[in-house]
Amino acid sequence: MATIRLYDVRVVFEDEPMVDRSVRNVVGGLFRNTTGGAITTHGGMPEPFRVNALDGVNLEIRHGETMGILGPSGCGKSTLLRAIAGLIPLTSGTITYDDRDMANIPPHERGIGMVFQTYALYPHMDSENNVSFFLRVRRRDEEIPEKVREVSRVMGIGFDKLLSRRPAVLSGGERQRVAVARCIARDPTLFLFDEPLSNLDAKLRVQTRSELRRLISRFKITGVYVTHDQTEALALCDRIAIMREGKIEQVGAAQFLLEHPVSAMVATFFGHPPMNVFEGVMVEEHFHADDFSIRLPEPRPADGRRVLLGLRAAHITLDPDGPLAGEVALVEPTPVTRSVLLYVESSRNKVIAQAPQDAGIRLGDRIRLGLDVSHAHLFDAHSGRRL
Repeated sequence: MATIRLYDVRVVFEDEPMVDRSVRNVVGGLFRNTTGGAITTHGGMPEPFRVNALDGVNLEIRHGETMGILGPSGCGKSTLLRAIAGLIPLTSGTITYDDRDMANIPPHERGIGMVFQTYALYPHMDSENNVSFFLRVRRRDEEIPEKVREVSRVMGIGFDKLLSRRPAVLSGGERQRVAVARCIARDPTLFLFDEPLSNLDAKLRVQTRSELRRLISRFKITGVYVTHDQTEALALCDRIAIMREGKIEQVGAAQFLLEHPVSAMVATFFGHPPMNVFEGVMVEEHFHADDFSIRLPEPRPADGRRVLLGLRAAHITLDPDGPLAGEVALVEPTPVTRSVLLYVESSRNKVIAQAPQDAGIRLGDRIRLGLDVSHAHLFDAHSGRRL
């Protein structure tokens, strides 16, 4: 186990992709590549291609905890994982394991175990040789039989039956079990997971997720878990870091992120369904949006200030006298909570509300909604930061 710290870590990619160079050479004139890089003009030299994949990241991953990394596509999640592993060089900043600077430590000496989306098993080897590969290449053959037995016992019922089989005849879930076992056989101080369950179907994902949770709880190895699936993050991670455009937007336990989002981005990204956010202006203690107005409790923003008002679906409900009217565009049942989510389109906003499953609401119904502003989250309209 280890405590991992990142201090002002920056990773800048400056090599223009080959396809973008080819397109630029053919097209000429004014061209901006799709990843936000080089711009060229007639008769001018191209500006340098630069992508700030990580932009001043500061993060502490505590001893023995599993840190989830969530964010929209292209925000830098996988780059962060690879930087921690030492697979890509840092442009600036420092990464430490237990206060030891990793700047000159190659990946194979960092004591890490990685589990990938694509399993990364050796196809010509059976599962036993995949699991024991780390020991074999270090000429520790005498340790292999006991280590394989130990790992098989840890991996649970049925794993020993996989040892004689090659990856090609294993299911996706079985391949991922072998990949995890290979990591455990290394006795790592740090687990790195890069979307390990995204290639599995729904049933296998649930089964493998529960097995990962059991292993994580047993070994208490520090872990970093990159995923786009919030359900996985909630089930497997002690804390979650939300990323945006190469930066850490907020870090915290899942419940804290849901109840205290630091920005409108976190509020609308994290949680299902996403938080409703309305833009408006404060006038005489009332929040005025384009299609409704409602009085806010104290403390409230000053008159004239433009703000974003955020409300979860649970706090927007059916109310014949409510301030917001619209047409139901979708009814989504949520049987576990014995309720339905109503996707409503008003004249200026798209709203997600919650109603009892026996409310009898149908597609196309015109309804009115009440807003429980005692649960409102307020953000600055310009910066998106929490007020």
